[in-house]
Amino acid sequence: MLPDVQFDPAAPARERILFQAGSLFYQQGIRATGIDRIIAEASVTKVTFYRHFPAKQSLVVAFLEQRHQCWSAAFSSLLGQKVAEGLSLDRALPATLASWFSEKDFRGCAFINTAAELSDDNPQCMEVVKAHKRAMRDEIATKLTRQQLWALNAICMLVEGAIVQVQTGWNSKDVIKSLQQALRVLLPA
Repeated sequence: MLPDVQFDPAAPARERILFQAGSLFYQQGIRATGIDRIIAEASVTKVTFYRHFPAKQSLVVAFLEQRHQCWSAAFSSLLGQKVAEGLSLDRALPATLASWFSEKDFRGCAFINTAAELSDDNPQCMEVVKAHKRAMRDEIATKLTRQQLWALNAICMLVEGAIVQVQTGWNSKDVIKSLQQALRVLLPA
């Protein structure tokens, strides 16, 4: 779902740190990723790192905020495109998720992963996680008619469940098919 961006060794230090941290946090986890590894991968000094991010928490918050902006823009654009092509939401939403699930580096939702890893240990990060989930909910709501809004919470639970199922190894095509069937029940034509 995110644009395929390559590491730019000539980018400013803060961007290099965020790029490498984002990649490592998503692929290996926040707790499993040490600051020294990020510093080495970003080719910066410790002084430079700590000038931009005085603590790991500030880096995690910056990663989540950047991920939110990029992911939300891509989700909104792709979902909007599917709806504009004439797909009803019960087909557009699964098609949007299917394109994300098929990405080679898909490892679930960075926000679900963060919530599972950090839970209430880090309220500042959890606020970004909650804001992201509210924004996704709000985006889905824009595609519903007034008569369909009653189903919004159920739709969001189905989406979150689909993400977790695919992340935990379920066949993505089967998950998408089940999601479509459930959405058809919630959103009859």
